[in-house]
Amino acid sequence: MGKLSGKVVLITGGSSGIGKALTNEALARGAKVAVCGRDINKLQNSFTASENLICVQADVSKEEQCAAFVQAAVQKWGQVDVLINNAGISMRALFNEVDLTVIRELMDINFWGAVNCTKFALPAILKTKGVICGVSSIAGYRGLPCRTGYSASKFALQGFLESLKTELLQTGTHVMWVSPGFIASNIRNVARGADGSAQGETPLDESKLMSAETCAQIILDGIEQRKRTVVMTSQGKLTVFINKLFPSLADKLVFGHFMKEPDSPLSRLPKNQ
Repeated sequence: MGKLSGKVVLITGGSSGIGKALTNEALARGAKVAVCGRDINKLQNSFTASENLICVQADVSKEEQCAAFVQAAVQKWGQVDVLINNAGISMRALFNEVDLTVIRELMDINFWGAVNCTKFALPAILKTKGVICGVSSIAGYRGLPCRTGYSASKFALQGFLESLKTELLQTGTHVMWVSPGFIASNIRNVARGADGSAQGETPLDESKLMSAETCAQIILDGIEQRKRTVVMTSQGKLTVFINKLFPSLADKLVFGHFMKEPDSPLSRLPKNQ
């Protein structure tokens, strides 16, 4: 079944999208999986009952709930081999219009959620010389307009994981981050608008995007191979490459891309005459 067979894998944000696909794929590879989500009924209804699966209610922005999530896995299986910090939300709003509570929520979930879970899982992962993985984004390499809070949270996540990776270099524990491009999931549907309400619809044609299932397979392959980073999709790889070598060009290309979105918030900005 592969390198994950018999391993204990913790996955945050597993009720839908990439998290749900990661859970199903890890189970298919023979792993024992503990998955968490804020809505326990939705979480439990997302999966077929299995002796190799436990579902735990947890809001990753709450330290005590992260601790309880990790402890539930340790109590059931006695160890932790892999932690996948997947839980996350996005946003779509001009910084000039967004309520600051939106950015704080994104930081609490996308950044602090990963920090919280990693803090409580690390002692167990050190014992197994396991893997800590963060699901980041192209927005962690390149700031995206109308996603200021999202990009900030992903930059912070990658900085945290790179620091931790270096800190743990001689322990045998592996730290990595993966950056999906645009993936067909519900993250854009629940993305926060300027007032904090869910966007409700996506500006993208989801049918043309990489599936969450394919994304999950790539992530788990990367974990099994202990890769440093994984950047997905040709568009994502090109964006990272251009931004590194030609940042001013990237500014213009990224602006143009997001200006073309249906009802783009960028269209409301004043023009420099």
